[in-house]
Amino acid sequence: MTVTITASSKGSLTLNTPVMNAAGVFGYGDEYRDLVQIDKLGAIVTNPVTYAAWNPASGTRVIPLDAGVLVHTGLPNPGVSKVISAHRNLWSRLPVPLILHIIPLNADDSRRFAERIDEEECIAGIEVGINDEVSVVEAARQIKALVESTEKPVLARLPFGVGADYARSIVDAGAGGLVVSAPPRGTARDSGGRLVSGRLYGALVKPMTLRLVGYLARRVDIPVIGAGGIHTPEDARDYLEAGAVAVQVDSVVWINPKAIELIARDLGGLVVTQPTGALPDEWYPGMGETALQRRIDAPSEDTP
Repeated sequence: MTVTITASSKGSLTLNTPVMNAAGVFGYGDEYRDLVQIDKLGAIVTNPVTYAAWNPASGTRVIPLDAGVLVHTGLPNPGVSKVISAHRNLWSRLPVPLILHIIPLNADDSRRFAERIDEEECIAGIEVGINDEVSVVEAARQIKALVESTEKPVLARLPFGVGADYARSIVDAGAGGLVVSAPPRGTARDSGGRLVSGRLYGALVKPMTLRLVGYLARRVDIPVIGAGGIHTPEDARDYLEAGAVAVQVDSVVWINPKAIELIARDLGGLVVTQPTGALPDEWYPGMGETALQRRIDAPSEDTP
């Protein structure tokens, strides 16, 4: 099930399956390679990267909630040049496209990113994490500067809760696809009694972002990627039904890394499901094409 996740005006980005990780949950492509069969995914999205190095947030970074988790890391990273230098060889060997998630501070930052990234063949596309504290005018300015300075496909991850006018402004600035959306922000009290603000993750996010995907997909003419609270293949299919062409899986990876592979196999047509009325032993969940073919080709115990 191949899907194109960016408009063709800036070189389209096509995936073999409509499932990838969300930025911030999969590292730079190396942390989960021994836990997940990477070639079953459509692409890998890196952790957020800034042009210059950023330090981690101080204090509490993770607060468990009744229906999810609040995360505040400060987006620590060594800067784009060091990230690329450290991971270039790995990215060149990946069986799927690598999408670099960047956090520009302004339009000049976008141009500097483009100049640094464009020469790297191992990077298939760029995803811009739009800061939800900047105005739509500034956000569009950053996207426009990047698109005009790079030959790579550009995705824009929208802040949570923005409306159609905001989305259209980002489309008009040249984004080839929209990721809907960044995790919502929230505030919770840590074990020491301090109020901490951060991003909310968990199944509780899905109904909110699913509505946004359906709303925005009908109002823009470029591909929309759904993200937020996807824990099962059924969750992912809900996003596709709402109008997304692909999905990004986030916090379930921290709990069960294989879940993203199962979702990718399911949406890619590689999971054998149980027919209605079948006996309990007449299905093999999570089986890929190779294993399925072995099962079909294997001689029956009843064969003389």
